[in-house]
Amino acid sequence: MRIDIWSDYACPFCYIGKRRLEHALSQFPGRDQVEVVFRSFQLDPNARTDETRDIHELLAGKYGMTRDKAKEMNAQLAEQAQGVGLEFNFDTIQSTNTFDAHRLSHYAATEGKAPQMTERLLRAYFTDSLNVGDRKVLAELAAEVGLDQAEVAKVLNSEAYGDRVEADIEAARQLNITGVPFFVFNNKYAVSGAQPGPVFTEVLDTVWAEEQKGPELQVVGQPKSGAAPSADGCDDGSCSI
Repeated sequence: MRIDIWSDYACPFCYIGKRRLEHALSQFPGRDQVEVVFRSFQLDPNARTDETRDIHELLAGKYGMTRDKAKEMNAQLAEQAQGVGLEFNFDTIQSTNTFDAHRLSHYAATEGKAPQMTERLLRAYFTDSLNVGDRKVLAELAAEVGLDQAEVAKVLNSEAYGDRVEADIEAARQLNITGVPFFVFNNKYAVSGAQPGPVFTEVLDTVWAEEQKGPELQVVGQPKSGAAPSADGCDDGSCSI
């Protein structure tokens, strides 16, 4: 089974949804046969890497609400995060552009470190209040998960893997994905948003049952019933044992 997950590192529901899926997978009997692929998405491609406004002010401006209302909404999100064992520090989050972080995650995938890198980047943004748009910070985070810091710095100081980020974003466009997280199971079933755990469990069970059952054969041109078989057990183009 393959699960493609479109998400952004500046998306709180992406981190929450990731945890809910992981919890469902931990109770899923076929978890060892599930491949999870992280795909890039940017909620704000025009975000600055040196943003000085805090997340409350940015949210208030984006949705036309007061700062107090934005803080209230973020506090509610932090409570949801606590429910899945995550700590969100909205007061100190450093809003930034996530394009380079996505490039890094694609490089990490070539080194077999995509899951570790994705988790570290999300924690860096929401819990540790690090600027994941800063290339020096990104290289240091990469070293923490076992990647070569100097090599990562070279990658980030080039345009490498930018085409892969763009390809993921274009694929999302083709699927009419306008919000994340967005989970696609075996290119057949989709879950939009950080749905409750039972939703993920239901989809996992459905896909698993289909995989175990295998494809059904549709027989075209059934033999005519009642026809007398020949000596070799064949009649009307069909032989039986």
